[in-house]
Amino acid sequence: MLADLGARLLLGLVWLLHPLPLPLLAAIGDGLGWLLYSLAGARRRVALRNLELCLPGLSEAERRAIVRQHFLWLGRSLLERGVLWYASPDRLRRLIQVEGDIGFAERTDRPVMWLVPHFIAMDAAGMASQLYQKRLVATIYQAQSNPVFDRAIRHGRLRFGQGTVFSRHDSALPLVRAIKSGHIFFNLPDMDFGTRDAAFVPFFGVPAATLLAPSRMARSLGMVVQPVVAEMLPGGQGYRVRFEPPWTDWPSDDPLADARRMNEWIEREIRRNPTQYLWVHKRFKTRPEGEPGLYGGG
Repeated sequence: MLADLGARLLLGLVWLLHPLPLPLLAAIGDGLGWLLYSLAGARRRVALRNLELCLPGLSEAERRAIVRQHFLWLGRSLLERGVLWYASPDRLRRLIQVEGDIGFAERTDRPVMWLVPHFIAMDAAGMASQLYQKRLVATIYQAQSNPVFDRAIRHGRLRFGQGTVFSRHDSALPLVRAIKSGHIFFNLPDMDFGTRDAAFVPFFGVPAATLLAPSRMARSLGMVVQPVVAEMLPGGQGYRVRFEPPWTDWPSDDPLADARRMNEWIEREIRRNPTQYLWVHKRFKTRPEGEPGLYGGG
């Protein structure tokens, strides 16, 4: 009960703040980010460890600077969910800049998969997918442990009636049927979900449990794969969502090679915008058999 009450109070605050001008909301979000950086020691250590593994050429001071800025973006993203979940479509269209060919999926007669890595602004990509094109969008959703947060997130992401979410723990058949019926698959491919349908593929040179399902699904369903990357803009200027040209030689007949190429692409995008990747996630939680964990007790 107390957890539900706290969730309702937090969501109420997010709703109350969402009409503020975005530059002001961004400044408040920066303050929240500083607070999170100071208090969330376990997540701060995870982020620092990820950077130590992925970008070892940086000095410790450089990695700490990236993590501090990352937490500022993280604080902003938490408060600005209110804008993405509650603001009018007209306001969102003013704030979300779309680059590239978002209309490609509407013109092709083949099923489409959007590959969307876990940058902090990925919810802005979800909103763009419903505001700037007309095809239905399907994605896989990790249910939240708190039911109040879970309902709020689902409602916010689906409020325009143009999307469907499927539980990660259910059979893939309903998702496959949705794709065959015309849904675009909004696929988040870069989380560690263990060894099921995964292989250990280098990610910044470190073996990482990487899903083979994107390649296998795209091949079996004859899908066209289009990469999508979202970012938050400084100073409360809004968001940029890039729809890159579809890959013409992916998937191949080698899911492992496809997973390697996908990770290499994500690496390039991280080097381009290192402070906004979701470093607080334990990307290397699952280890090959016999190898020790990489995160210690944190």
